Amino acid sequence: MDNFIAHILVVDDDDGIRSLVKKYLNENKFLISTAENAEDAEKKIQLIKFDLIILDIMMPGKSGLEFIQENKRKLEAPIILLTAKGEPSERIEGLEIGADDYLPKPFEPKELILRIKNILDKTKKIIQKRIIEFNKIKIDLNRLTIKRNNKEFKINNTEKIILEKMINNPGKTFSRENIGELINLNKERSIDVIITRLRKKIEDDPKNPKFLQTMRGAGYVLWIE
Repeated sequence: MDNFIAHILVVDDDDGIRSLVKKYLNENKFLISTAENAEDAEKKIQLIKFDLIILDIMMPGKSGLEFIQENKRKLEAPIILLTAKGEPSERIEGLEIGADDYLPKPFEPKELILRIKNILDKTKKIIQKRIIEFNKIKIDLNRLTIKRNNKEFKINNTEKIILEKMINNPGKTFSRENIGELINLNKERSIDVIITRLRKKIEDDPKNPKFLQTMRGAGYVLWIE
């Protein structure tokens, strides 16, 4: 998880397909979040900036095409549609309304990997890293370092994901559930440990944090002055 290529959302109502795609992409160094329908996917894209979305067209309730149409303004990530064979009209409509590619079911996992890599190379939609300086603290998301009081601390990609989201949303409270979705982890204690580790790198007094604070009963917030 610390050396993933990109963060991908897989949206499909078929449990088997979600599990298969997640397993295969994890093995190929992609970080994967999943959604079982369009409504679930809408919640996740409000919280997480994905690098790419793999989207089934035919789902109960809202279809993949309706999902694209209703969320055009929010969607920055390229989209690969999963389509049923023999449905060229849907594939064409999907491409017309903003999808970047399509793959008919059933598909070869290796072909999916190739299509993902081709799209990421073409669109260059991978999250841009930044350098942030505040109160004599320098966070370099490109070099994965935090410099404080002339001391340099390394951060891993899990810590980088959390910091990047918080830096882009200063003052916003992130619950443990929110953070778990970001880093694909559902153990609250493990999330607390990661936050504690970050505080030791950011704060002069980690036990009385000034910047990475706990909002009692709500979660964590990063205050950048």
